[in-house]
Amino acid sequence: MNAILVALLLVPLAQNGTRAPASGDAQAGKALWEGAATQCKNCHGLKGEGAFGPDLAGRQLSVPQFRQAVRKPWGIMPAFTEQQLSDQEIANLVAYFNGLPAAAQPGSWRFDVPAGAPQGQQVLLATVGCGQCHGPTFNGPRANAGGVGADFEWLKKMVYEHTTSMPQHWNLLQETPAVRVRMGNYSRSRLPESVLQEIWRFANDLGLRVPVTGQLSAGSPGADGVTYTLTVQNGGLAGKGLTAEDLTISLAIPAGSSVVKTTGNGYQGVRRDEQAKAEVAVWRLPRIAPKERQSYTITLSRAGTGSDNLRGTVRWTKPVVKTGPADEANIAPPPQQSASQ
Repeated sequence: MNAILVALLLVPLAQNGTRAPASGDAQAGKALWEGAATQCKNCHGLKGEGAFGPDLAGRQLSVPQFRQAVRKPWGIMPAFTEQQLSDQEIANLVAYFNGLPAAAQPGSWRFDVPAGAPQGQQVLLATVGCGQCHGPTFNGPRANAGGVGADFEWLKKMVYEHTTSMPQHWNLLQETPAVRVRMGNYSRSRLPESVLQEIWRFANDLGLRVPVTGQLSAGSPGADGVTYTLTVQNGGLAGKGLTAEDLTISLAIPAGSSVVKTTGNGYQGVRRDEQAKAEVAVWRLPRIAPKERQSYTITLSRAGTGSDNLRGTVRWTKPVVKTGPADEANIAPPPQQSASQ
């Protein structure tokens, strides 16, 4: 689980005696808050106006107060280490928030509890708030779990010892993450195992997911067009992770472009996809086991643009999940600068 969950109840706090940085940089705090290095905004709002977690903007909190709440929170919020959020970064955030006007009203939750939600989903979204980062169906953690054949003991370590367990998980799967560990360590006393069990039962009932990913390379211009390489991979652990079966790989073709040629087994041609509202190039793949990867290339008559680029999905029907007739992973567009060459 690669997101910071922050359900912060901020009231005046006693200073903890730690010496604070001399000053904070509001612009650096803004960049940290809005960027990918933290996900605090998923609970506290895009501008710190509050949502699932309380407001931060315009509260005029001191650096020691803010640091105490981050390092030793007393509510449901997990605790964050110096390696995740340094004292200087905390000072930068304080400078940013103290320069903003206070919010008259909190913003909307990122995800509301659906009508008729089962108990585990209610806990996920409203009691603990995990779903404010991980989504209403807990997709990321379910894929992490499916990748290693996880059980409840795995989830406990991921939640209570996240700052060490997540790097161990990445190392086990030989992954190099692009971001820091973004979630802190939850307190067993404030998030009891009995409550965590509700979330685990909900995740298992939906079905653990296969960690399938699809990645497009930068476009390579040539005499007959622009060629992209698509790599589809099952990132699970060999011998323990789940295998995806009956896969359909679809790439939406930018308007005004056409497919010149492709490589890779299972190519089905181009067809209209009403959901994507585009012509899509399609491949079929019977199965992909943990640590297996398949590579494909597609040459287009011209590159896409920033607003209409090559993009796609990988869908698979097995293992069956309750979130739909097929599970799926998005294929992000290639870098825009290459697509414009």
